[in-house]
Amino acid sequence: MIEPLGIEELYRCCDPAVFTFSTTDELQEDIETIGQDRALRAIDFGLNLESSGFNIFLLGENGTGKMTTIRKLLSKKAADEPVPQDWCYVYNFADPDTPLAVSLSPGQAPLFFRDMEELVKTLQTEIPKIFESKEYEKQKNKLMEDFQKKQKALFTALEEDAEAKGFSIRKSVTGLMIVPMKKGGEPLTEEEYEALDNKTKERIDEIGKQLQEKLNDIVREVREGEKGLKAQQAALEREAALAVVGHLMDDLKQKYQEHEKISSYLADVTEDILNHLDDFKAQEEQTPPLPFMRLQKSEPTYTRYTVNVLVSNKDAKGAPCIYESNPTYFNLLGRLEHKFQYGVATTDFSMIKAGSLHRANGGYIVVDVLDLLRNMFSYDALKRAIKNREIKIEDIWEQYRLISTTTLRPEAIPLTVKVILVGTPYFYYLLYSLDEEYRELFKVKADFDSRMDTTKETIHKYAAFIASTSKKDKTLPFDRTGVAKIVEYGARLAGHQKKLSSQFSEVNDLVREASYWAKQSGSQIVKDEHVEKALEEKIYRNNRIEERIQEMMVEGTIIVDTEGKKVGQINGLAVLGMGDYLFGKPSRITAKTYTGKGGVVNIERETKMSGKIHEKAILIISHYINSTYARKKPVSFSASITFEQLYDMVEGDSASCAELFVILSSLSGIPLRQDLAITGSMDQHGDVQPIGGVNEKIEGFFDLCRVRGLDGNHGVVIPRKNLNNLMLKKEVVDAVRNGKFTIYAISRVEEGLELCTGIPAGELRDDGTWPEGSINYLVMKRLDEISQAYQDKEKKEGRKDKENNDS
Repeated sequence: MIEPLGIEELYRCCDPAVFTFSTTDELQEDIETIGQDRALRAIDFGLNLESSGFNIFLLGENGTGKMTTIRKLLSKKAADEPVPQDWCYVYNFADPDTPLAVSLSPGQAPLFFRDMEELVKTLQTEIPKIFESKEYEKQKNKLMEDFQKKQKALFTALEEDAEAKGFSIRKSVTGLMIVPMKKGGEPLTEEEYEALDNKTKERIDEIGKQLQEKLNDIVREVREGEKGLKAQQAALEREAALAVVGHLMDDLKQKYQEHEKISSYLADVTEDILNHLDDFKAQEEQTPPLPFMRLQKSEPTYTRYTVNVLVSNKDAKGAPCIYESNPTYFNLLGRLEHKFQYGVATTDFSMIKAGSLHRANGGYIVVDVLDLLRNMFSYDALKRAIKNREIKIEDIWEQYRLISTTTLRPEAIPLTVKVILVGTPYFYYLLYSLDEEYRELFKVKADFDSRMDTTKETIHKYAAFIASTSKKDKTLPFDRTGVAKIVEYGARLAGHQKKLSSQFSEVNDLVREASYWAKQSGSQIVKDEHVEKALEEKIYRNNRIEERIQEMMVEGTIIVDTEGKKVGQINGLAVLGMGDYLFGKPSRITAKTYTGKGGVVNIERETKMSGKIHEKAILIISHYINSTYARKKPVSFSASITFEQLYDMVEGDSASCAELFVILSSLSGIPLRQDLAITGSMDQHGDVQPIGGVNEKIEGFFDLCRVRGLDGNHGVVIPRKNLNNLMLKKEVVDAVRNGKFTIYAISRVEEGLELCTGIPAGELRDDGTWPEGSINYLVMKRLDEISQAYQDKEKKEGRKDKENNDS
């Protein structure tokens, strides 16, 4: 006969005597990551290996300390690493649409920005002074006077020659022209010209033609002289401006002589300033065409001489560690901002903004993979940046526009960064199986376990974690009993007596809640009673649905019997999850057997309410029955099996033992105890296999029996292989201790069958028969009767068909 489980098998207590402190205030605050040796070794490997593609994916269930661990490790490692270079963008005078990326030593980019800003301010002041100086005006006037003297000499000589030949140079609307003169000095009119004889006309025309040609030559010479004058004036301006610009630029070139790109840029700046000196001259205010109109003052722009500091590591200590909480495309790779003026969007290189990859360049960036995948374009852009080892700022929407627009294409910046993705195992294996590039870029897997072995060391680390949490959150200290109760809760979370949960977010919540209830009770120290109170209150906040279902069972709306015996009916156990709360729910399983060849019919399957694992369990039951009772001759029977009052999908195989028992009960006619509930999976050999949620299942049936009244006969049958998973709540343990509730563990289905019927299952004898009075004997007897009845029915139908054919 199966013996009930003892108290020590139902719950593993943590002895407060293992702790040497009085309260957790005596413990050190700083602790290492607990129970994650595998993950820590993987992270250390990934952070120290500098080869490409060895980026890291931290995977683990929520609350296992992934983000806390990586923050602590990165802050420690990055502090000893060199500070990366500054990056800035400057104007590209050769190709304005492609701004140049310039790197400088840490902290030099802001200095370069200020130097260029001071340069422009100095030039705005000094260049106008040069052009307003007496020396400049003197040289400029001398050039003009020389030109005018030469011009005057040319026209004077022509006028004298023309006057000697009876001609004069006159101005008209079309320019200068040669006009014949009379002896009195008056111009010859057209009528007077026509009155002349032909010979005189020819002489006048010939001389006029010669003089006009000379005039045209002089005009051309004067125009060339004007061009020369302008060139001389421009050269004078350049020379004068260079006196100011030259030494300023020489100082900057000397300061940044180690940066070849900056030296080239400064040379371009010098040339551009000399070519745009008008921008630095004093601007004359234009007179409006009408007195009441005010013209907008046109201010010259000096944006092309500014420096856009993209990343400055001036105050950085060590390598950067960036934690990007919103990894949109623009937040990762930067953006081109625009400003709207008169309805037109404009941009320039000074509106290029850095992304988190720019700030993390030369260091580390941590991104949550779920947030990364939620944002369009981000995942592909991140992979592209890692693969190409460069950050390229692009207008991502350009490819989706109907009309192509002119935009900037900044020069790409070289990228050296270690990328750490954080997520659940689901996303790791999803990306690994579907994305080949992912396998090449994230080769280091840091797997955070959700539980760890219960040892003296891990128990003391649990205590250290509680101490650290209490001090950090400024909660009350815990005494030994309070810490011991938290350790026991860790075992319950892990679902194993010899394991502790490493989901420390759950443990942290309980620490804070227990501290709250300790304060409410007026205590200055958190004790075990306060931890129990916190657990009770947490359950109460979340178990409304459980209480409602239990209420319906008590009032008989949902029928679950907890006393007496019935044929073909048993109490199975299931676990319902509401997301934040798990609880056990008893279910009534029934079966009916009758003559036929249909075998076991799963009603849930016929109504498409059965999952694949449950369908597999039904097939295992069918094969077990056939292999047990049809060894010498075939058996024929039909059976239907169902979960009564179930209106949702059935999945899992944890009810297969219960389903077998109701079929055998229906076949043998032996009633099953209704004060017992059973859970357990089975294989084709009749061995009982472990199941999940054993604590919740036991507690679910216990709560129903407790409400109806415990009489000492109530109990639950579980697989023996689940003994290590038992961490039952105090009420169940107390009821077992007081003989009000019983828990049995079985290894074979025959053991459970005997517990539920009170009759021996019976062992197969050498002659192939079962002991008389045993359950197997009664089942076999009923199967023989069904088979015989079915054979008689077939013979009778066969004779009747033959008589009909003969007639």
